[in-house]
Amino acid sequence: ENGYHAIHDLSLEIADKEFLVLVGPSGCGKSTALRMIAGLETITGGEMRIGDRVVNDVEPKDRDIAMVFQNYALYPHMSVYDNIGFALKLAKVPKAEIDTRVRKAAAILELEDNLDRKPGQLSGGQRQRVAMGRAIVRQPAAFLMDEPLSNLDAKLRVQMRAEIAALQRELAVTTVYVTHDQIEAMTMGDRVAVLKDGYLQQVNAPQNLYDQPVNVFVAAFIGSPSMNLFEAQVQLSGDVGTLTLGSHTLALPPECVVKHPKLRDYDGRSLIVGIRPEDYEDAELAPDVPESQWITSKISLLESLGSEIMAHFQVDAPTVDSGDPDAVEEKAGSGQSNAVGRFNPRSRARMGDEIKIAISTENMHFFDPE
Repeated sequence: ENGYHAIHDLSLEIADKEFLVLVGPSGCGKSTALRMIAGLETITGGEMRIGDRVVNDVEPKDRDIAMVFQNYALYPHMSVYDNIGFALKLAKVPKAEIDTRVRKAAAILELEDNLDRKPGQLSGGQRQRVAMGRAIVRQPAAFLMDEPLSNLDAKLRVQMRAEIAALQRELAVTTVYVTHDQIEAMTMGDRVAVLKDGYLQQVNAPQNLYDQPVNVFVAAFIGSPSMNLFEAQVQLSGDVGTLTLGSHTLALPPECVVKHPKLRDYDGRSLIVGIRPEDYEDAELAPDVPESQWITSKISLLESLGSEIMAHFQVDAPTVDSGDPDAVEEKAGSGQSNAVGRFNPRSRARMGDEIKIAISTENMHFFDPE
């Protein structure tokens, strides 16, 4: 109405029975995209198909989809049984059929003992299951889920994530799932579509997004803690080279140059280098990384997680803004950037120590500054 385009040229094909996750920072257009599929937002151009049917002008209720919202939208005065069966009752499905479907959904979701209760007597996780049950009984062509777990506490969220993913595989219903939580996206999706400012950045299987991000935004957004991004310079001779990172010079072994053939175009030029936290290690515990791939830095903070240690230190190369509005700016001062590494828990590094840090250069990511 006001000429504002929430989504630009979004082109996505979602396979039958696929679990596709739309992920991105707040305000990136993912909920709008979901509402377009549902028919709650009109599409200004292009075509929307469900199966072989173009549904641009089809009413939401006739699109054969079921939505699950983050606030569950349950009817407080109705029992769980009636909440789950309500859409079927409206559709004048025979009572016996409603009963069969509701009880089957309740069994799948372990809600049998709660069918006579009202939503107010249930826990958050149970209410979420009722909302799922309401979607399941309709046996739709597709499920659309908008941040369905955001109101649950962390532990329950992890449990429900696994349950929804397993349920979707069991029911084999095409599902589009919206979340801002990239860990949720990575653990649940067959494929993950990353959106930013209404533009699709990349869509791929979770591991491929992680291993081959197409730009710095995807690189920083996928993965926790975030990828470390720095401005750097490359010098090459043949299949080997060096990477200058502030005052540090790292050897680029042949594997690295062969893995990234386009590096040859950047000889003597600036580029952006990305290093994932797990590709840093306390050099004392990385005997196979040659000294030419070490840097020296001072530990500013250590977070021990038992299975690993998050080590924070500084690198005197400028950091790069990934464009994620929710990301923390990792500047530490003029030309200094904060970096975070995942160290082996046996590391003896202490806060304030100046230590040697080994970098797995063959796992580095490189991006064009433009």
